[in-house]
Amino acid sequence: MISRGLTLCTFLAASAAVLPLTAYAACDVRSGPNTAALVELYTSEGCSSCPPADQQLGRLREALDSSAEVVPLALHVGYWDYIGWKDPYAQGKFGDRQSWLVRANQQKTVYTPQFFVSGAELRGWRSGLRYKVRELNAQPAAAAIHVSANLTPTGALALKAEATAHAGAGPAALYLALAESGIVSKVERGENGGVTLVHDHVARVWIGPVRLTDGAARVQRDVALPAAWNRARLEVVAFVQNERTGEVLQAVSANQCAGS
Repeated sequence: MISRGLTLCTFLAASAAVLPLTAYAACDVRSGPNTAALVELYTSEGCSSCPPADQQLGRLREALDSSAEVVPLALHVGYWDYIGWKDPYAQGKFGDRQSWLVRANQQKTVYTPQFFVSGAELRGWRSGLRYKVRELNAQPAAAAIHVSANLTPTGALALKAEATAHAGAGPAALYLALAESGIVSKVERGENGGVTLVHDHVARVWIGPVRLTDGAARVQRDVALPAAWNRARLEVVAFVQNERTGEVLQAVSANQCAGS
């Protein structure tokens, strides 16, 4: 399943799309005792080799063990915009993060599509995701995360995350993201010109790094929800990462926090 944890959200995952907003507007999630795998895909609508990787991320559940604890994120980069199509979901900070992860992995090449699983590059993603996630899930988590989200009277999404890291975990930071699935995009130019793409787990809002001090960190933010976003397909993601090595100590996600 996608990042189980101890949640009040799992609860509604199967039926939330047809329930009224007030029935499931709030979420409260705590990470579990073992390490959930953060799967990051760096992708671009201007990259002709990216759609298969996008599809893999969207069908991630099918590629993993039924009990897998995984938190998927698609981070769109803009460095291919110059070849004819500006990716509407790209953010400069995602390209910066990808470059940092490449350096942390002691590699030199930044490319798309590129997968990182809990901070480690995974080149053989077509066949290797299942085994890498299984390996991570077998390890006790080195951090704990508590995430909550609810709609404010003004219609914004109030996000809050708290994290603690175990002693000896090294310098770490907390990240919080809001992602959307089921995005349909008609690409008009560039390498994918004329193709209609479907994206899942696309990072829309990115908060962090928030450095842990004395082993703990907390972040709270109200996020405005544009009318074009599909509230029934939003998910809140939080993770703790070692700032030196890039290793992700723990991750958690909560679905259907914003209503429809």
